[in-house]
Amino acid sequence: MNNQVEGHSHHISHQFNVELEDVKTHMLEMGGMVEKQLSDALESIIQLDSEVAQRVRKDDTEIDKTEMVIDGECSRILARRQPAASDLRLILSIVKTIRDLERIGDESSKIAKMAIRLSEEGGLGKGFTGIRQIGDRVGKMVHSALDAFARYDVKTARKVMEEDEDVDIDYGIATGEMIRLMMEEPSNISSVLNIVWAVRALERIGDHAKNISEHVLYLVEGTDVRHGGLV
Repeated sequence: MNNQVEGHSHHISHQFNVELEDVKTHMLEMGGMVEKQLSDALESIIQLDSEVAQRVRKDDTEIDKTEMVIDGECSRILARRQPAASDLRLILSIVKTIRDLERIGDESSKIAKMAIRLSEEGGLGKGFTGIRQIGDRVGKMVHSALDAFARYDVKTARKVMEEDEDVDIDYGIATGEMIRLMMEEPSNISSVLNIVWAVRALERIGDHAKNISEHVLYLVEGTDVRHGGLV
């Protein structure tokens, strides 16, 4: 853990420290909700379980509400406490992270929507290997990114950022396979496209996990590595 971040309790009031820890805890709890939603979304599309898919889409509303609550907490801290230095970076990083978590929830909901469509169409029987492989990878990335935030672990954060390149490669391979399948079986184009959109949603989830890792680097080191900046 970075000493500069860990040391905020030495120069602020005990109550302020409690507020910071509480809002961070709430963010991590939201992260747990999103992880579960992603896991359920993957189950719904691999098993073509429309009941699970409907639950995923319902859970997205709760995640949206949670984001708004945490955002409000952060706004109140900024207005009342006017934090500086590492404390300010912590609040800003939390605000950015809950936005990425909310978007992961949105993408998970899209996967569930594709699961419902595939279930109604009777499934396809092909294309699920790519979903499972990319889904497992991005699920681990999201978990590791949140763990890195919880422990202010820049080493793990950098590893997640590197893994996003593997997701992009897997996405390219899976998309190529789907295009080939559409050419070979034109009658299944609709079903194949649903799988393509699901894989695309997973690729975007990997991007958001990378974003969260970038927020960790900003929090701990004060460096902004977005848009190709130095890591």
